[in-house]
Amino acid sequence: MQDLAFMVDVTEHLNNLNKQLQGRNKVVTQYYDSIRSFKLKLSLWETQLAGGDAAHFPCLKNVCATQHVADMKRFKDKITGLLREFEQRFQIFGELEKDFNVFCSPFTVNPSDLPVSIQLEIIDLQCDSDLKGKFGAAGLDTFNQNLLPGYPNLTALAAKLLCMFGTTYLCEQVFSVMSINKTKLRSRLMHKHLNHILKLAATQDVTPDIDALVKAKRCQVSGVK
Repeated sequence: MQDLAFMVDVTEHLNNLNKQLQGRNKVVTQYYDSIRSFKLKLSLWETQLAGGDAAHFPCLKNVCATQHVADMKRFKDKITGLLREFEQRFQIFGELEKDFNVFCSPFTVNPSDLPVSIQLEIIDLQCDSDLKGKFGAAGLDTFNQNLLPGYPNLTALAAKLLCMFGTTYLCEQVFSVMSINKTKLRSRLMHKHLNHILKLAATQDVTPDIDALVKAKRCQVSGVK
């Protein structure tokens, strides 16, 4: 019963993490923040369980209260193994940590800790009061549009991070849309129709520029009187 209760609590924590990693319009640094936060939680739980404290495992705590016997060491070992798995699976985040810091906090990083190619640009950026004001008002994905053409290396770094896919959520969402639409009851649905449906699902966040589209069209001119 204690093992089952522990598994229920751990699964609940993992489900909460899974929900944080879902959603559209997320940058890879947001996934990094969620993973880093969960690893710190694992370290906290490891220390607490080693001392016999199951404060963040309510099901386990209730079962242990009724049975009056609990071997917290084996649960602590499970958390240690889970933390080791997270360290191994997300080790690429550790290699990109400096790039993440430059991308998320360009005005607070220490230039001497960064690669030589962007040190001078970071110094210029940190002394640019106009861009510093825009950084607080704009999002991470839109602020970097203001860096061209004076900061080519920082712009290239931002483009690399913005192109990264942190999860397969978008791909799985498209597959779900396809499964919902492609059923046995829709026997007349052709491949080209399914392609149109998937294109609409993939571009639902794209806002059309109506003014530009209208200007590109030629007005219908009546015949000469």
